[in-house]
Amino acid sequence: MSSSMPQTELGIALIGTGFMGKCHAMAWRNVAAVFGGAHPRLEILSDVTEDGAGRFSRQFGFARSTARWEEAVSDPKVDVVSITAPNGMHRPMAEAALKAGKHVWLEKPMALTLEDAEAMAETAAAHSGQVTMLGYNYLRSPAFQAARNMVRDRVIGKPLAFRGVYDEDYSADPLLPWSWRMTREGGGLGALGDLGCHLVSHMLALMGPVAEVVAQTQIAVPSRPSPDGAKRVENEDSALALLRFTSGAQGSFATSRVARGRKCRLQWELHGTDGTIVFDQENMNELWVYRAGDDGFVRHLTGPAQPDFSVFCPAPGHNFGFNEQKVIEARDLLTAIAGGPNAGPDFAHGLEIERIIHAMAASNGTAIRLGR
Repeated sequence: MSSSMPQTELGIALIGTGFMGKCHAMAWRNVAAVFGGAHPRLEILSDVTEDGAGRFSRQFGFARSTARWEEAVSDPKVDVVSITAPNGMHRPMAEAALKAGKHVWLEKPMALTLEDAEAMAETAAAHSGQVTMLGYNYLRSPAFQAARNMVRDRVIGKPLAFRGVYDEDYSADPLLPWSWRMTREGGGLGALGDLGCHLVSHMLALMGPVAEVVAQTQIAVPSRPSPDGAKRVENEDSALALLRFTSGAQGSFATSRVARGRKCRLQWELHGTDGTIVFDQENMNELWVYRAGDDGFVRHLTGPAQPDFSVFCPAPGHNFGFNEQKVIEARDLLTAIAGGPNAGPDFAHGLEIERIIHAMAASNGTAIRLGR
């Protein structure tokens, strides 16, 4: 593994200290221990206040801190910028980092609007010496990677149909306070931007490009309480879609942030001419496969035979976890920086995901053609 990893230290800047900021910090601290190569140098951390930046820089192990993200992206000791800030800051931060000659690891969604995503992809193309990667960590699950290899190797024959859902219930309570995430200006899309884009990333990896989509969205809770009184929810709580892939296969798609009881139900099944594969992120250490002629589905437990599992644990059936996926993602970024293939999604591929979710948001029951 270490031969494809950088053998010289790379300086890291991290912007943001929330859930995903901590995930990035853990990934940077662990990637060389797992995969070899030079340990990244945790150079500078940025948060909205000097106190917060200083506190988290010490906790996460960064050498310095700043409350000005511009200082982090322009720092001469920094080679890679991790961006885990709110959605509305993705474009200015990513573009500034690219123009400063830095590689960029950006959390999804790529941008607030499709126009922003297109501009970011153009900036990345104009700075082709810098590697970009978007934080679609669910693509790194060993079980998902095994499923993708099965599809590639035609284990279940020709793909005919994809049925997928990504449901959570973090917004199900109608008394949940209003926040920037529920606005177009601050959050962009709702469930499609938070959750649905992950399902689209799986769908594209398994099925290839989408030719056409027809969708409907819903705002289940029209207003939310705030200290200033009830405020309107501007983006969707859920979305449903039917799709046609360029291969001719068909698909169905559903996502919701108000699905009571669902915590991380990134679940799909893929029907092929010779079998079916089923995956559910809530049970991410299991893959269920049916082949024509079998008596029923066969349960495949995560283990060393699946991609990227054995470097973490040599024993089958020992569970893989959310943060390990992020370590693999960091490995993929460093591999690309070292001159290896970019496993992506980079900004160009990320734009394809954005076009699909924004088409779903705009459809309102009307079919929208995609592609060029």
